[in-house]
Amino acid sequence: MRRFKFNLEKILQLRQFKEEECKLALGQAISILNKIESEIKKIAVKRFNAAGQRFKNPLEMFSWDNYILKLEQDAEKMAEQAAQAEIVVEEKRAVYLEAQKELKAIEKLKEKQKKAYHKEVLNYEMDEVDNLTAARYNRA
Repeated sequence: MRRFKFNLEKILQLRQFKEEECKLALGQAISILNKIESEIKKIAVKRFNAAGQRFKNPLEMFSWDNYILKLEQDAEKMAEQAAQAEIVVEEKRAVYLEAQKELKAIEKLKEKQKKAYHKEVLNYEMDEVDNLTAARYNRA
Protein backbone atom coordinates (compact mmCIF):
# COMPACT_ATOMS: atom_id res chain seq x y z
CA MET A 1 0.00 0.00 0.00
CA ARG A 2 1.10 3.54 -0.55
CA ARG A 3 2.61 5.70 2.19
CA PHE A 4 0.56 8.19 4.19
CA LYS A 5 0.37 11.57 2.49
CA PHE A 6 -1.22 14.60 4.14
CA ASN A 7 -2.92 16.70 1.47
CA LEU A 8 -2.60 19.93 3.46
CA GLU A 9 1.14 19.60 4.14
CA LYS A 10 1.92 22.94 2.44
CA ILE A 11 -0.66 24.72 4.60
CA LEU A 12 0.77 23.02 7.68
CA GLN A 13 4.25 24.24 6.80
CA LEU A 14 2.95 27.76 6.18
CA ARG A 15 1.20 27.81 9.54
CA GLN A 16 4.32 26.49 11.25
CA PHE A 17 6.33 29.28 9.63
CA LYS A 18 3.74 31.90 10.62
CA GLU A 19 3.69 30.58 14.19
CA GLU A 20 7.49 30.75 14.36
CA GLU A 21 7.50 34.32 13.03
CA CYS A 22 4.89 35.35 15.60
CA LYS A 23 6.91 33.68 18.32
CA LEU A 24 10.02 35.64 17.30
CA ALA A 25 8.08 38.92 17.15
CA LEU A 26 6.67 38.25 20.62
CA GLY A 27 10.18 37.52 21.90
CA GLN A 28 11.47 40.78 20.48
CA ALA A 29 8.61 42.75 22.03
CA ILE A 30 9.22 41.11 25.42
CA SER A 31 12.93 41.86 25.08
CA ILE A 32 12.19 45.55 24.49
CA LEU A 33 9.83 45.63 27.47
CA ASN A 34 12.46 43.98 29.69
CA LYS A 35 15.06 46.48 28.55
CA ILE A 36 12.75 49.40 29.45
CA GLU A 37 11.96 47.86 32.84
CA SER A 38 15.68 47.42 33.45
CA GLU A 39 16.24 51.11 32.68
CA ILE A 40 13.46 52.06 35.11
CA LYS A 41 15.19 50.03 37.83
CA LYS A 42 18.53 51.71 37.06
CA ILE A 43 16.89 55.14 37.35
CA ALA A 44 15.33 54.14 40.68
CA VAL A 45 18.76 53.11 42.00
CA LYS A 46 20.29 56.39 40.77
CA ARG A 47 17.48 58.34 42.44
CA PHE A 48 17.97 56.48 45.71
CA ASN A 49 21.71 57.15 45.64
CA ALA A 50 21.16 60.81 44.77
CA ALA A 51 18.73 61.23 47.64
CA GLY A 52 21.41 59.93 49.97
CA GLN A 53 24.02 62.30 48.54
CA ARG A 54 21.69 65.29 48.77
CA PHE A 55 22.25 65.87 52.48
CA LYS A 56 26.02 65.37 52.51
CA ASN A 57 26.83 68.83 51.21
CA PRO A 58 24.26 71.59 51.85
CA LEU A 59 25.79 73.81 49.16
CA GLU A 60 25.03 71.24 46.47
CA MET A 61 21.50 70.47 47.69
CA PHE A 62 19.88 72.50 44.90
CA SER A 63 21.92 70.64 42.23
CA TRP A 64 20.94 67.30 43.73
CA ASP A 65 17.28 68.38 43.79
CA ASN A 66 17.47 69.21 40.08
CA TYR A 67 19.18 65.90 39.35
CA ILE A 68 16.53 63.99 41.32
CA LEU A 69 13.78 65.89 39.47
CA LYS A 70 15.38 64.97 36.13
CA LEU A 71 15.58 61.32 37.20
CA GLU A 72 11.90 61.37 38.17
CA GLN A 73 10.98 62.84 34.78
CA ASP A 74 13.09 60.19 33.06
CA ALA A 75 11.36 57.51 35.13
CA GLU A 76 7.94 58.85 34.08
CA LYS A 77 8.94 58.80 30.41
CA MET A 78 10.25 55.28 30.77
CA ALA A 79 7.03 54.22 32.51
CA GLU A 80 5.04 55.57 29.55
CA GLN A 81 7.31 53.67 27.18
CA ALA A 82 6.85 50.54 29.30
CA ALA A 83 3.07 50.93 29.08
CA GLN A 84 3.29 51.25 25.29
CA ALA A 85 5.63 48.27 25.12
CA GLU A 86 3.21 46.26 27.28
CA ILE A 87 0.42 47.01 24.82
CA VAL A 88 2.63 45.84 21.95
CA VAL A 89 3.52 42.67 23.88
CA GLU A 90 -0.16 41.91 24.47
CA GLU A 91 -0.95 42.44 20.79
CA LYS A 92 1.93 40.20 19.72
CA ARG A 93 0.87 37.59 22.28
CA ALA A 94 -2.68 37.59 20.90
CA VAL A 95 -1.38 37.16 17.34
CA TYR A 96 0.94 34.36 18.48
CA LEU A 97 -1.85 32.54 20.32
CA GLU A 98 -4.08 32.79 17.24
CA ALA A 99 -1.30 31.41 15.03
CA GLN A 100 -0.75 28.63 17.54
CA LYS A 101 -4.47 27.72 17.46
CA GLU A 102 -4.46 27.62 13.66
CA LEU A 103 -1.39 25.38 13.68
CA LYS A 104 -2.88 23.04 16.28
CA ALA A 105 -6.05 22.69 14.20
CA ILE A 106 -4.08 21.54 11.15
CA GLU A 107 -1.91 19.25 13.29
CA LYS A 108 -5.00 17.62 14.81
CA LEU A 109 -6.46 17.13 11.34
CA LYS A 110 -3.22 15.51 10.22
CA GLU A 111 -3.24 13.18 13.25
CA LYS A 112 -6.85 12.18 12.57
CA GLN A 113 -6.08 11.42 8.94
CA LYS A 114 -2.96 9.51 9.94
CA LYS A 115 -4.92 7.37 12.42
CA ALA A 116 -7.59 6.71 9.80
CA TYR A 117 -4.88 5.75 7.30
CA HIS A 118 -3.22 3.33 9.74
CA LYS A 119 -6.60 1.81 10.56
CA GLU A 120 -7.26 1.37 6.84
CA VAL A 121 -3.84 -0.26 6.36
CA LEU A 122 -4.46 -2.59 9.29
CA ASN A 123 -7.88 -3.58 7.90
CA TYR A 124 -6.36 -4.15 4.46
CA GLU A 125 -3.63 -6.37 5.92
CA MET A 126 -6.17 -8.33 7.97
CA ASP A 127 -8.28 -8.87 4.84
CA GLU A 128 -5.21 -10.08 2.97
CA VAL A 129 -4.35 -12.52 5.77
CA ASP A 130 -7.97 -13.74 5.83
CA ASN A 131 -7.90 -14.25 2.05
CA LEU A 132 -4.65 -16.20 2.25
CA THR A 133 -5.98 -18.33 5.09
CA ALA A 134 -9.24 -18.98 3.20
CA ALA A 135 -7.35 -19.85 0.02
CA ARG A 136 -5.10 -22.26 1.93
CA TYR A 137 -8.13 -23.84 3.65
CA ASN A 138 -9.97 -24.21 0.32
CA ARG A 139 -6.96 -25.94 -1.27
CA ALA A 140 -6.69 -28.42 1.54
